[in-house]
Amino acid sequence: MNEINRNSIKKTSYHKTQIVKVNIKSKEQKEERQNQKVKLKSKSKKKKKAFLRLFAYMSIFTFVIFLVFSAKLGSSENSGSSWIYNLPIVKQIKHLAESADRGLKGQERKRINILLLGMGGLNHEGGLLTDTIMIVSIDTENDKIGLVSIPRDLSVPVENMGTQKINHINAYAEVSRPGSGGLAISQAVSDLLKIPIDYYLRVDFQGFINIVDELGGIKVYVENTLDDFSYPIMGNEEADWEDRFEHLHVEEGWQNMDGTLALKFSRSRHGINGEGSDFARAKRQQQILQAVKSKVLSMNTLLSPTKITGLINEYKNHVDTNLKIWEMIKLWDNVKNISRDNIISKVLDNRPNGLLVDNFTKEGSYVLEPRSGDYAEIQYFINNIFAEVPQNEKITITKDRATLEIRNGTWVNGLASQTALDLEKYGFIVTRIGNSGRQNFEKSVIYDLTYGEKTDSLSILRNKTNANIAYSLPEWLVNDIGGELELEKNPIKPDFILILGRNADLTESGVENTEEK
Repeated sequence: MNEINRNSIKKTSYHKTQIVKVNIKSKEQKEERQNQKVKLKSKSKKKKKAFLRLFAYMSIFTFVIFLVFSAKLGSSENSGSSWIYNLPIVKQIKHLAESADRGLKGQERKRINILLLGMGGLNHEGGLLTDTIMIVSIDTENDKIGLVSIPRDLSVPVENMGTQKINHINAYAEVSRPGSGGLAISQAVSDLLKIPIDYYLRVDFQGFINIVDELGGIKVYVENTLDDFSYPIMGNEEADWEDRFEHLHVEEGWQNMDGTLALKFSRSRHGINGEGSDFARAKRQQQILQAVKSKVLSMNTLLSPTKITGLINEYKNHVDTNLKIWEMIKLWDNVKNISRDNIISKVLDNRPNGLLVDNFTKEGSYVLEPRSGDYAEIQYFINNIFAEVPQNEKITITKDRATLEIRNGTWVNGLASQTALDLEKYGFIVTRIGNSGRQNFEKSVIYDLTYGEKTDSLSILRNKTNANIAYSLPEWLVNDIGGELELEKNPIKPDFILILGRNADLTESGVENTEEK
């Protein structure tokens, strides 16, 4: 009996031991499963962070690209359908880390200049001509962006070729050495305007159409109804004359545009009601840029692998830039917080107060030339685009809608245009620029044609120009104006006429040297 009890106790003890072992094993397995869950969760979080980081890099990349219509990616060796393998950032991540301490071109002078170029492409007539030329300047110190559109017909000196239209430079370079056009026109613009061009970006028409379509179209506010009865149909360049053109109609107001319509809207050159000039076209192009930028930064784009894959494929075939990926990312850091209010848009044009005038070459080709005969005024305009003005004064003048005519009463070339550029920043509407019939003024004079109705604007104008004020025009000036009005179809009566004297010339270039010999 005792032996039986002993055996029974042993069996019971054995079973208890086994149960304990099973419980321990079960506990270990449970802990292992828990650890695996934690690892999987951690791994999932890491993947999610990496995924979002890649999208962030891509958004940076596409924003910079669309700011200028274009950009270039290196060709991908992976032809698979997975979008992740197409992201250039995957291949560039090591290079980005190695380049972290490098700075962008232009950062040391706190201004980065990018040249944006749009052209037809090899499959179009005149496909290498750059019909869109725009300078994007980034003020890295004050968080501002300046957009300056340069007309395609601007006459510029070209080495060993005399003067040529600026839009021909890319074509000449590409014919001579394929791939050199972007750099060639960058150097030409830099020499012309006396500013360094740090980067360039170029895209052809088909690439632009495809990119906008990949985004699902863009939304643009059309300020004036566009009617162009002679818009050229792409691909019909050799067709019968009546089949080469179409009627392009874009209604005023918000419009949803696909790539084809967006391109037509930005390219139209024969619109009626003031929309037929290169300058109106440049303004529309800047609107398109803003609309594309907004669409690129939308969540529908940033969180769509399909759209990003499609964009990458278009970049490979249609865009070109000398910006590296790490430079684009750093460029993003300089522009990501810049508001629309801090974007300054300007167009070089031939308005009465513009810096350009119409002319024709000996061969009869239409060109635009600097009003002053040289590029000094345009250089001044570009270099001072970010000049600050007191906002309270600008608000006062803008509210008054103060109009101003400026006449040069000295022999200092370009003084009126330079003064106009400075005063326009304050909100003055400059209606006309020209030379005075008398150019012997020692001190500037303001003729107030409102007779005291816009005293605040008059006071600001006097303080800025250190001019005397008069309320009646001298007879000689009345005669000059009368003769000029006969030649103008729709003359505008200004609120003020400013005649500049030698005191307006801060360089004192017209002051006699009184030093003893």
